Amino acid sequence: MMRGAMTVGMWTMASRILGFVRDILIAAMMGTGPVADAFFVALRLPNLFRRLFGEGAFNAAFVPSISTILHQEGMEAATGFAEEATAVMIFWLGSLTVLGEIFMPWLLYVLAPGFSGNHGKFALAVVLTRIMFPYLFFVCLTALFSGVLNAMGRFAAAAAAPVLFNLFSIAFMLTLTPYMANPGFALAWGVTVSGVAQMLLLIIAMRRAGMRITVPKPKLTPRMKILFRRMAPGLVGAGVTQLNVSIDIIIGTLLPAGSVSILYYADRVNQLPLGVIGTAAGTALLPALTRHIALGEEENAMAALNRAFESVLMLTLPAAIGLAVAARPVMDVLFVRGAFTAHNAVLAGNSLAAFAIGLPVFALVKILTPGFFGRGDTMTPLKIGVLAVALNLGMNLLFMHPLKAVGPALATSLSSACNAVLLVWILRRRGHFTFDALAKRRIPRLLLAGAVMAAALYGTEFLLPPGKTSIPEFLLLTVAGGIAYFGCGFLVRAFDMAELTALLRRRRRKAVAG
Repeated sequence: MMRGAMTVGMWTMASRILGFVRDILIAAMMGTGPVADAFFVALRLPNLFRRLFGEGAFNAAFVPSISTILHQEGMEAATGFAEEATAVMIFWLGSLTVLGEIFMPWLLYVLAPGFSGNHGKFALAVVLTRIMFPYLFFVCLTALFSGVLNAMGRFAAAAAAPVLFNLFSIAFMLTLTPYMANPGFALAWGVTVSGVAQMLLLIIAMRRAGMRITVPKPKLTPRMKILFRRMAPGLVGAGVTQLNVSIDIIIGTLLPAGSVSILYYADRVNQLPLGVIGTAAGTALLPALTRHIALGEEENAMAALNRAFESVLMLTLPAAIGLAVAARPVMDVLFVRGAFTAHNAVLAGNSLAAFAIGLPVFALVKILTPGFFGRGDTMTPLKIGVLAVALNLGMNLLFMHPLKAVGPALATSLSSACNAVLLVWILRRRGHFTFDALAKRRIPRLLLAGAVMAAALYGTEFLLPPGKTSIPEFLLLTVAGGIAYFGCGFLVRAFDMAELTALLRRRRRKAVAG
């Protein structure tokens, strides 16, 4: 499980780094102006589908189903199930894409109500969304093929596919912008073409893994009905974080101009550790839990969930503390150039700090929901997700005027914390999760190491001169925080380096043997 998580994490890290390069270019070219606001709203609709299907509801329903078929009935039966799912997905995704293109203005009245008073910005958002909307067709099929490969224990190609999204976006922005009305059009075409490239990569990877899928006539077979029944509630249960971010964007369009862009840049920084750690751990954990549960190995399933909980907390805690305490220096170093000003960095840093305080719980939700999905229960996360979305909406409305762009970020963090607490409570009540002796010993020590790191960062930042943070000053903050956290962690034995070293050694031996 941990080897799979590391594979996903490394490719996700590569994708996030390229994503930062893309966002740095966007910030330099467009800043937080009207074109940037229109593009980020336009990207939200297909991106919501990507997040829900690629990291949420579809995997939650499909991976346990095909894993069980693969291990109990063999490759031929699993191939047949994948073909059935592909045919049905092509039919309804194609229909959804056509309907979306036709009714796009009405969709954006819902997603961006604040743009309706600005005809130019609204019209630009409609055109950009129409260019990018076919991306959801390709990326949702990519998610299906990723689920097939994950069930087979092959994580690399699926994790590498998002790299193409960023490569094509960067390439199109750099090459097509001089020939377009504005950089938003070049970016939009890059997004759509990247969807085709991702799908082709996964088809090739499946064939190399020994599974060749043909597309039969779409039929709602009994297995498909079960799959979609499980998937429907998971759209909310697994994708609650993304739904919360979408609410943030809706509220952002009602705030002062530039708020949508500020929230986007802050969320992008926050998504780096979330994607590398939380999504990677959840992706690798789900097939492992499903396998243990199918074989009746409840003790092993409990141990896997405990180790995932520890690992996610160990890695997200310093990221959350660093991003919260040093939010403005992070935005200074990453984005202040070109059209992105120091004032923009202050505003985006405030929103980043609010997102960052919820980072550990964002990630924990991703490894707690497999505890339900692995047992075929998608309804419980749905109910909790609905509550979290309602709570997020209420807090957004409460915070939007006094806190401006900080309000949506803070509301998302607090509602996600409620989500995580309820997931843990119900798993414990059902007897599916309890903290074992090792977790009880390590978790308080991790929290102590985090407190020491926060103190070190505050002290170091206090000593730095005022004004824009330079790269050497930022590196000093990073080193001081890292030494404080890991130094204290090793002293109090919050984590064991020998375990990680042994894991890396086993991985290296496996690579050499392959």
